[in-house]
Amino acid sequence: MPDLRQAAEWIKQADSLLITAGAGMGIDSGLPDFRGPGGFWAVYPALGKARIAFESIASPTAFETDARLAWGFYGHRLDLYRRTVPHAGFAMLLAMARDKPHGAWALTSNVDGQFQKAGFAAERVCEIHGSIHHLQCLAGCSDQIWPAEDFQPRVDAENCRLLGELPHCPRCGGLARPNILMFGDWGWHERRTALQHQRLQLWLATVKRLVCIEIGAGTHIPSVRHFSENCGGRLIRINPHEAHTAHGMAIALGGLDGISQISRALAEAD
Repeated sequence: MPDLRQAAEWIKQADSLLITAGAGMGIDSGLPDFRGPGGFWAVYPALGKARIAFESIASPTAFETDARLAWGFYGHRLDLYRRTVPHAGFAMLLAMARDKPHGAWALTSNVDGQFQKAGFAAERVCEIHGSIHHLQCLAGCSDQIWPAEDFQPRVDAENCRLLGELPHCPRCGGLARPNILMFGDWGWHERRTALQHQRLQLWLATVKRLVCIEIGAGTHIPSVRHFSENCGGRLIRINPHEAHTAHGMAIALGGLDGISQISRALAEAD
């Protein structure tokens, strides 16, 4: 186990915190882990029975070939994320940043909106794969992105199929899809994410003593890990299975456990 007192000292010296997070951030909130076909199909047995892989259902092609099945999957996730209460680690991270001159930013590959739900300012969150809480036109009639709040999906969970009306584009009336970067996706409208990223880069240019706390970001899709390692600050990586890093401190724990232990070390250092 690394010296958590060192992590606490880094955070005390920082003028800003960058929280970066992958799928492991949501596990302690009760969100499912899709790693491996067994994990994914355990959550969506209808897709397992049909031998439909995560990469197949999480693609624009799924909406083109069977919209009710695709929206059964994404509608279930949208409802799940709306009902999920973020775990206590989010509040601990906000508390760590409370006295920092430049506060905190979050960058995440998760599309669940949990950072905003936990109290992070929406204008200080960068969602690099988009957000399930926003929609766009499947046909790409424009680059319009709109909130999904009016869409209340009813899903036949046993068969993973959407019941009721499909969401439609307000401009052309065609089928709507989540504003999420999917597999094999050339139609994702990235304007919203690009603006978030631009604001984050402007903020990074103003900070001097940055600490990056990375939680649950794996190596399979390493976008978050690469950003953490190249953001210009000290890195504290929390990951139960892939904590190794040559760029900072590795804490081989789950997200909530790792955040909690750092929080306790900070309290003891005061």
